[in-house]
Amino acid sequence: MRVIFMGTTPFSVVILQQLLDDGHEVVAVVTQPDRPFGRKRILKASPVKELALERGIDVLQPERIRDSVEDVLSYKPDLIMTCAYGQLVPRKILEAPKYLALNVHASLLPKYRGGAPMHWSIIKGEKETGVTLMRMDVGMDSGGMLSSRTVQIEDEDMMSDVEAKLMDVSKSLIHTDLPLYLDGKLDFVEQDPDQVTFAYTISREDEYIDFSRNVVDVYNHIRGLISWPVSYAVLEGVNVKFHGVKKFEENHTQTPGTILDVSEEGVDIACVGGFVRIDKIQPAGKPLILAHDFVNGMGRDWKGKVFNE
Repeated sequence: MRVIFMGTTPFSVVILQQLLDDGHEVVAVVTQPDRPFGRKRILKASPVKELALERGIDVLQPERIRDSVEDVLSYKPDLIMTCAYGQLVPRKILEAPKYLALNVHASLLPKYRGGAPMHWSIIKGEKETGVTLMRMDVGMDSGGMLSSRTVQIEDEDMMSDVEAKLMDVSKSLIHTDLPLYLDGKLDFVEQDPDQVTFAYTISREDEYIDFSRNVVDVYNHIRGLISWPVSYAVLEGVNVKFHGVKKFEENHTQTPGTILDVSEEGVDIACVGGFVRIDKIQPAGKPLILAHDFVNGMGRDWKGKVFNE
């Protein structure tokens, strides 16, 4: 069976690797073009491209896949498998293969359709999430579902922790469920339109932290963006990023955003109904600083100052 894989992110690599481990013939990989990375803006290949080149697989990197339909179909795929590719795929590609085009999506559909389901499930305070094996269509994650796996979101989990859990359970969608589908033993179940929610790609505005909300909401917002793209707030005109967080629920009368304390444990910032403790912090133009280093440096004068004034 000839498989074309479409994906770009580290999560995508897990799916491509499982296809290869299971012996599927991946005849081509479609991934996003190399992008500038870092301060020096050096072009960097996606991790999917790097794995494909290691395994001697042809790589296509169209800026717009709708302009490369014939290039993709020239490989005569029996199945297209996608995961976090980053572009909407034209109908002509989706419907060409015998076994259509399937997608691994990082949510329990129909909840959290879109480009950032892991982030928003945590930001919104969900206690569980999962991965869904589904049929690709021209909509945004709106196709019929084949199977899913569920994971728990623990209270101390950061987004990167949840991502690791989902990467692990997603392997069984390929190893166990894909063969069942190819053998005609799994049928598509259409999504309930009344249960649909969306998880659009995180914008710069979504990274901003408003401390005037309840401490649980602030905590979920910060941890939902760790380890990427990372949230921030503004102190005396300087953006400060938050790379590590804990929460403490208690009553107080401090103005939200006030820095209550700076210690070797972290920077305590008042919210409604408690405070969050930032133990990994990064002021603009500075490297990431751990709390025990920060307290003996620039953090000594922060106590009493207020974020977002």
